[in-house]
Amino acid sequence: MKPIDEEILLEQLIEEIYECKDLQKAQELLFSLCPESESIQKAVNFCIKAHEGQQRKGGEPYAVHPILAASLVAYLSSNETMIIVALLHDVIEDTPHSEEELRNEFGSEVARLVHGLTKIAEIREDNFNSKFSKNLTKSALTFRNMLLASIEDVGVLVIKLCDRLHNMLTLNALREDKRKRISEETLVVYAPIAHRLGISSIKNYLEDLSFKYLMPDEYTQIDNYINSNDQQMQLGLNEFISKIELLFLKNGFRQGSFEIHKRIKHNYSVYLKMQRKGVSIEEVLDLLGVRIMVQDVSECYLALGILHTHFNPLISRFKDYIALPKQNGYQTIHSTLFDTKNIIEAQIRTFDMHKVAEFGVAAHWKYKEGGAGVQTPKLDWLNDISMRSANNIENPEDYNAVELYEYAKDSLYIEDIAVYSPKGEIFTLPRGATVLDFAYEVHTKIGLHAKTAYVNRVRVPLLTELKNGDIVRVVTSNDKFYRCSWIDSVKTGKAKANIREFCKQKIREINLQVSIGVLANIFNESHEIINAWIEKEHLSRKIRQVSIDSAYFKDVVNALKKYAKKSYLFDRYELKEQKFDNIKVISNRKYTNIDFDFCCRPKKGDAIVAFSNAGSITLHHKLCDKAEKMLEEQAPMVFVEWSGTTLKSYKLIFSLENKKGALAEFLTNLAKMQINVLSINVSNEPSSIADYFEVHIELPENIEENVFKERLKNRYKIVDFTSLNDAYNQQGK
Repeated sequence: MKPIDEEILLEQLIEEIYECKDLQKAQELLFSLCPESESIQKAVNFCIKAHEGQQRKGGEPYAVHPILAASLVAYLSSNETMIIVALLHDVIEDTPHSEEELRNEFGSEVARLVHGLTKIAEIREDNFNSKFSKNLTKSALTFRNMLLASIEDVGVLVIKLCDRLHNMLTLNALREDKRKRISEETLVVYAPIAHRLGISSIKNYLEDLSFKYLMPDEYTQIDNYINSNDQQMQLGLNEFISKIELLFLKNGFRQGSFEIHKRIKHNYSVYLKMQRKGVSIEEVLDLLGVRIMVQDVSECYLALGILHTHFNPLISRFKDYIALPKQNGYQTIHSTLFDTKNIIEAQIRTFDMHKVAEFGVAAHWKYKEGGAGVQTPKLDWLNDISMRSANNIENPEDYNAVELYEYAKDSLYIEDIAVYSPKGEIFTLPRGATVLDFAYEVHTKIGLHAKTAYVNRVRVPLLTELKNGDIVRVVTSNDKFYRCSWIDSVKTGKAKANIREFCKQKIREINLQVSIGVLANIFNESHEIINAWIEKEHLSRKIRQVSIDSAYFKDVVNALKKYAKKSYLFDRYELKEQKFDNIKVISNRKYTNIDFDFCCRPKKGDAIVAFSNAGSITLHHKLCDKAEKMLEEQAPMVFVEWSGTTLKSYKLIFSLENKKGALAEFLTNLAKMQINVLSINVSNEPSSIADYFEVHIELPENIEENVFKERLKNRYKIVDFTSLNDAYNQQGK
């Protein structure tokens, strides 16, 4: 009946779990972390019996895995139900036992949670490499199930993280390709989920283990450096801690009222820092650190004052997450200090904040009461993703599992910035987020109607990248701005998903209007009459397809001929094809001329619509404002589509040095590379400033996209480089 030992360090527990290969030791480890209650012992016995005869790839009895996963859950939580669920999490999936049996033996809550875990079990067999679309789709579907299961109880995710951590500790038994596949999945999905739940203790292990298998050379380089310099670094930290302790005791702290722990940044965090800053490991400033824990918030600021009085701080690295907590509940003051020999990061927090930082959402299960002022993780991101999941299931016609998966990944970002509304409200966004991301974060309607923006009272483009502490004001109008080609320029999953959804919805509406308009022109009838014919033929559900599918268009015309006024002259409705350069026209009328309207300048591959007037056809981009007005006025329409191969076109947003001839030089360099410039603008946005230019280009076949992009980056400041070939594909069916 031993209670949870609060002094057990996760590092020691991980080591014991890694070494444990037999059932007896696994049970001893579990019951060193939780009371040996009748219910938990019953679940252990059921688990062992259910998995009897099964072995893992490493040769140990299979039941060792759920018992050790349950041990990790017990480290995070004293909740008995969660520990039991962890013990039984593979029973339904891998044994003949049913959910009904679990309900009878352990109750409905246990059965429900095990069922939730079973729904997502196959995710670990998926391949998360986006090069393989079939596997990505499967991953997205099972990932959706994981999120749906977590709607009812976030404990499902906590148990899944512990299950995944034990799997990562035993990856050596698997083939190399499986190790890499599971590691990629862990790094892409599970570690960010642990971060969002605020469970940093688990997140760090998941990241480092994944890093070890995905990039062994880089991992070894960092690990060797830390190990070879460990003694020197430990001595430096010990000396620094001794100085702090003396200073604290001289300046108001009592002996025993605070604790100071030394820390060395974990390997994957070091790697990210090296990549982000473009530095070697020797140049990583905050490789060494100390964590100072005190009794209350006022003592945090007292400790900060003592440190800044006696050590020079690197002000650019100062962050106060106590005043401005992260969304996952994390609260700590970060300050990087110059010691005599080292640069050391000091983290200051209360003991209660430390519990939340280590255990996150699980802290309220492990500790019955939080301290005053301690934040708990906000799960808005989980509700948002899960609601999107549920809505997609209710509307399967619009459902795209991969979109959901990409949305979820973007919503699990790790690097955050905090920005403010003019009223002082705080919004957390991913590093690299734009003003338009902020607009969508405030409210979907703000994003859709955003017209201009001001950052720190200076007018800026909507794609301006935000920095920590920026004050952002978005000005809206009554008009809607769909900005479909901007989908790759925004950073947050919320902005991407809403832009994609608005554009799908808009293009579906346009396709319906175009389909009716084209048919009305063929039969020389009103839109109302054409709609009545379509209803009689039960074609309403797929009628949008007429505007984008020439074969279906012909079928519908043939089906509606019988309703025509002069049915004996069916030949007047015979469709014929005419070609004008890259455009194919299908109609029962003859046209002599075709032009692209100057207002929207559609280029090859864009979604287009066509209007007819006295034997001539005018083309517009499908999302052109002028075309929208002509659709509302029911101007005569013609079916058109691109013929031949679509060239690869791109949108490039860049800024130039403010000097005479800079733009001319840029265009000359493009010409030397044989790049076809389709159009160039200062910006299409009313929020534009002259520093930014937007150019649409086509690349010749002999130039690779990545090579071209790198050549540009070496000479110019590139804000955005986006392929336009997929901007509207598959959005309006």
